[in-house]
Order: sequence, then C-alpha cells, then structure tokens
Amino acid sequence: MSTVATVVPETRATGPRLAWLRDRGMGASILVAALSAAFGVLLVEITAYIGAVLQNDPFIGDSETLAFVVALLSVLLTVVAMYVAAIVTANTFSTIIAGRTRQIALMRLIGATARSQRAEVGRQGLVVGLLGAAIGLLVGIGLAAVGVQIGGQLITNAPSDFSLAQPFVALPAIGVALTTWAAAWAGSRRVLAVTPLQSLGGSVERTLDEVSGKPGRHIGAWVLLIAGALLLVGGVLVGLMTPLGVVVAFVGGVLSFTGLALGSVLFMPPVLRLVGRMFGSSATARLAAENALRYPERSSRMAIGVVMGVTLVTMFAVALESAKALMMSQSTGEVPPEFFAPMDAFAAVMMVLVAVSAVIAAVGLVNLLTIGVVQRRRELGLLRSIGLSNRQVRRMVLLEATHITVAATLTGLVLGVVYGWIAAQSLLGSVPTLPDFTPAGLVAPQIPWVPVVIIVVATAVLTLVAAATPTRLATRVAPVEALAAD
Repeated sequence: MSTVATVVPETRATGPRLAWLRDRGMGASILVAALSAAFGVLLVEITAYIGAVLQNDPFIGDSETLAFVVALLSVLLTVVAMYVAAIVTANTFSTIIAGRTRQIALMRLIGATARSQRAEVGRQGLVVGLLGAAIGLLVGIGLAAVGVQIGGQLITNAPSDFSLAQPFVALPAIGVALTTWAAAWAGSRRVLAVTPLQSLGGSVERTLDEVSGKPGRHIGAWVLLIAGALLLVGGVLVGLMTPLGVVVAFVGGVLSFTGLALGSVLFMPPVLRLVGRMFGSSATARLAAENALRYPERSSRMAIGVVMGVTLVTMFAVALESAKALMMSQSTGEVPPEFFAPMDAFAAVMMVLVAVSAVIAAVGLVNLLTIGVVQRRRELGLLRSIGLSNRQVRRMVLLEATHITVAATLTGLVLGVVYGWIAAQSLLGSVPTLPDFTPAGLVAPQIPWVPVVIIVVATAVLTLVAAATPTRLATRVAPVEALAAD
C-alpha cells in the first residue's frame, strides 16, 4: 500500500489539470501539431499566390491544366502534412504509454478502468492538438504575409491585389487538431491491455516474439499494403488516359504506406539487421545493433518517421524532375528558357514545403529517442555497473540512432523513387506530346542527385542532433540511482 500512496498524489486526477503538459514528449507533440498546422496554412496561402503569379505569366497564364495541377497539389500536400503529423503523434503517444505502464497499472489496481485511462489520454491529445493548431495558424499566416511581401519585390509579374484572407485557410488547423486527437486515441490503444499486475514493473516494450504473436494487426497491414499496391498500379493505368490517375495513385500511396507503417515491426527489422552488420563487431556496436532488434516496436516507431520524411522529399524531387525532363524533351529548342522559370520556382517552393514534413518527422525521431533513453535508465545503469564506461554508453546510444536513421534513409530513398515515378507516370502519362500529339505513354523516371545528397547530409546531421540530448541523459544519473529508478 505504501507504493500506491506515493504514486496517487502524482496522478492527473489529483494534480494541476494541465500539469501533464510538462511530461517529456508533450512539448514535442505540440510542436509537431504546430508545424503541421503552419505547414497547411502556409500551403494554402502560397499555392494561391503561385496560382495568381502563374495567371499573370505571359507564357502560361491561360493554362487550365497547370491551374488544375496547382490546386490538386495543394490539396494533396495538405492531406500529406496531416498524415505525417498523425503517424508521428500516434507513435509518440504509444511510446509515452509504454513508459506509463506502471502508473496506469497502479490506477487500475485502486479501481480505475482501462477505458477511463484511455479517455484521459484522448483528452490530452485533444488539448495538444488545439494548442498546436492555434499556434500553427498564427505562425502560418505570419509567414505567408512575409512571403507575399518578399515575392512582390522579387517577382516581376507578382499580383498587386493578392489577399491572405483565403476561404479555406483555417481548414488545415482544424484538420490538425482533429487528427492529433484521433492519433492520440489510436496511440493509446495499449492502455486497454495493461493489467494491475504490471504495477510491479517499469516501462514495457513488447519483444519480437510478443509482436509476432499479434496476427490481427499484421493481417490489417498486409491488406492495406496489397490494396494500396493495386491502386498504385490502377493509378498508372488510369494515368495513361487522364491526369486524374494521380488521385487514384495518391489513395494507393496513402494506403500502401499506412500498411508499411502498421507493419513496420515486420518490415524494418530485416533492414535494421542488414545495416547493423556495417557497424563492426565491437561490444558497443553489437549492443547497439541488438538493442534496435530486441524491441522492434520501439525501433520501428523511431524509424518510420524518418522513412516518411525521406520518402516524401525523394518522391516530390523525382516526380518534379521527371515532369521537367518530359517537358524539356518536347521543347526541341523552340520554347524560350523563360518558360521553365515559373516551373523551377514552383518546384523550389514545393520542395521547401515538403521538407517541412521531413522536419516534423525529425522532431518525432528526436522526441522518441529521448523518451526511450529516459525509460531505459535502469538498463543503462546496469550496463554501467557491470563495467561499461560513460564513453561506451554514449557511443552505444549514438550508434543506435545512427543504425535507425541509416536503415530508415535507405528505405525512404527506395520508396521515394518508386512513389515519385508512379506520381509522375499517373499525372503525365496522358499528356499530348510532339510531333503528333499522342499521349506521352511511359514516363522515364529521373533521379535528381542534388536532393539525394542533401538528404544524406541532412540525415547525418539529424543523427547527431537526435543523439545529443539522449547521450547526455544516458550518463547523467549515477548507476546506483539508475538501478533504483522505476
């Protein structure tokens, strides 16, 4: 009873109503929601501005096809932003719940129901979503105002009467608040499986054997993956007749990647195992590799966010480069270079906007890695007590982060090239080509190497940034104190 008495005063019911916002991981979740909302708001404003600029362009102002593509990309990118935020938030709350297992079990022991505990997590997700959405809405409008002012100075045919009061500017913020709430609810599903007996332990992550024993989740992942793959193929076929094939392909991409995300505990361990062989055979390297594989859910949650970010940036880079290559092959020197200037500007803006999704995923990685180290204080204390030095522990944590980011980057590059080619093919396969205006047919994929190099460099920087705080936390507490931690 003494243990329960020391825990009850710290529960959400007896403390300040919003004291849980100071918990590790909540601040980063608000940041993810704010970035996502700002992303969507800025996207609505900037694509509207780009549309106004293109209408004033003497070469392509009357192109209905281009106007349709701009509007379509605006909608698709907004949905992508909310999708990325939802997966990152769900993974964050899943990790937080794993760390709260003992506290939830103690509440169950004194009479609380699993549903009431999950409802509490859902309410926390709603508050996080509302706070982040409000911040993101204000930041997005502010950045858009600055961007319009800069554009007016740099672009010769910039519209002078452009208004930031777009009709759908608040929709991304509303969508982010709702998706954050739903993601928190989805990420808290493990609350229902916590038993009072688990109050005797600490944070709980399922092992590979335990994860493999959940066939229902794996069947769902395979169904989504197969259905998505079929829609991707359908999008390519429909794209040979109409640009609307990209809509079919987009749905297929969302379903197939959702299947990969849900089944990441099946798909990521083989990649992690392969990458682990690159780090040598020292004791620290072997420990780092084994830690990444021992609890596949934890490693997969960290990796899938980076996979999303790299996939998105690579996908848009490949799709835009393939579209530009197709148009240049049709120009035969008769179209002035000025024709491609608006497209290059549009591509640059879109790449910057898509890179925000990668930043959101990066925040998720840093957050999850930090939470994971905090929850493993006892394990790290044990390693130090049996002889590992502070330097070896820090190196092990750094290698774990490197292991996960390298595996995720390789996976994201492959997926990005595939998704990017499918996007270009489904959108441009029916475009008339010279000299006889027959459909383009098969669009050759083009891989822009500059973005690929930037992705690799950014991943290296991300690894160092993501491991900075965890490596300090890993050695800050004395081994005896860490062994006594809950």
